[in-house]
Amino acid sequence: MTDRQWRTDVRHDSSFDAFGSSYQSGSLATLDRPAFDDFDYTGYGDYSSDPRITEHDVMTALGSDADALMAEAEVDVDELIRLINAETTVMPAIRVPDRVSAERAMLVDEEPEDELVVATKTWKKRFLKGAVLAVLITLTGGGAAAMAMNKAVTVDVDGAQQTVRTYGDTVGEVLEDAGLSVGAHDSLSPSPQAEVGDGGVIKLERGRLLNVIVDGAPREAWVRATTVDEALTQLGMQDLMKQGTWFSAPQTGAVPLEGMTLEIKTLKTVTLYDGGQAPRELTTNALTTQELLAELNLALGPEDKAESGLDSKLTDGAEVRVSRTGVSVINETQPIEPPVEEIEDPEMEQGDEIVENEGTAGEKIVTFRITKKNDEETGREELETKVITEPTAKVVRVGTKEPEKPVISDGAVWDRLAQCEATGNWSINSGNGFYGGLQFDKSTWISYGGDQYAAMPHQASREEQIAIATKVRDARGGYSAWPGCSKKLGLPT
Repeated sequence: MTDRQWRTDVRHDSSFDAFGSSYQSGSLATLDRPAFDDFDYTGYGDYSSDPRITEHDVMTALGSDADALMAEAEVDVDELIRLINAETTVMPAIRVPDRVSAERAMLVDEEPEDELVVATKTWKKRFLKGAVLAVLITLTGGGAAAMAMNKAVTVDVDGAQQTVRTYGDTVGEVLEDAGLSVGAHDSLSPSPQAEVGDGGVIKLERGRLLNVIVDGAPREAWVRATTVDEALTQLGMQDLMKQGTWFSAPQTGAVPLEGMTLEIKTLKTVTLYDGGQAPRELTTNALTTQELLAELNLALGPEDKAESGLDSKLTDGAEVRVSRTGVSVINETQPIEPPVEEIEDPEMEQGDEIVENEGTAGEKIVTFRITKKNDEETGREELETKVITEPTAKVVRVGTKEPEKPVISDGAVWDRLAQCEATGNWSINSGNGFYGGLQFDKSTWISYGGDQYAAMPHQASREEQIAIATKVRDARGGYSAWPGCSKKLGLPT
């Protein structure tokens, strides 16, 4: 095999390993290997990118116990390398990305591609330690070699611990052996590059996307918590975890790895005014007026409404007012007043009455359509009336005899005074509290017996008003009851 042909196989033929050997029935058939000295593989960390196994590779794989382990096995570095390369040792082939150009790989005067360097280093880190350990265990029967290179590392994932047996040196390698990856929102301690020894502990906290909706207001955040209460504490929302607060999931419930939506409704004190009922104060987790009414099993009629709207958001101390408008049909039992039957009696003076028979009231049922708003009646419509009992008439004897007109004197003086007081209008009622041609007030009229003629002065005749005025004049010794006009007319007071 030519040097150019070997380089092509190393990079692109998975049926060959890094040493030019092909797999045959579980053993290796060794091929001639070309020299790789025309590549510069220095400066690539613990493992060089030279596909050959070097003394440096072996010493790095064995670590600080290298000399003791080889002494126990009674081999030196060169012998150990020879045994590793022996045909009884099967090593996987290097997997090289297709992006490495075969043409460039065959040009010995160029720098090696980064992909080739990375692939070779990864191959060595991944498989060389296991190969070295296999040879030493074969030579020593296990013991110190296995203990020195095989670590037991505790991996704590969200509080769940597992022991990982690994040859990895770093946190990242141990996690890879455990089949674990670290997401962008996860927390890892120590860092992936940190070295880890036997008995080491790695803590991985998974990030979870939590959508918290507090009283209808959403907030989205990543948390590294496995329970709802831990998540709220991380977000500084532990004040919500108090008695009376409603949660869509238990506070001690789990937050799944894929995240969750958590709805929270705080406890509020509101005052409810329901129609005409007395207001009542209550506590609720409802977010809106509609939720509150549903919680209380309160239904709205066709004409009812919530004054602030059903979608109105509730806050602590809010007032909820429900206007109730109802229409009902009722039956009322009402009395029927007895009709009055008058019998005229010419022997009795006008205004005199005598009840001869009180009569009896009847009874009826009246059907009304009643409209109420907040328990106050705003409308009433009579639909039907049904008489249950007919009334009997009340009989009243009424006098028809004209009363004798009072005898008056000084009629001309009183006419002049009436002209001054009321422009001569004996039946005037101007609404100022004085009545008739001589402007009596009611109390004076009654005091001097005017009600024998009429209930009010302006309802009496001219002669009747003069008769009462004469009594007032004589009682007071003059016309002082009419000071303005008596002075104007020159009448004595």
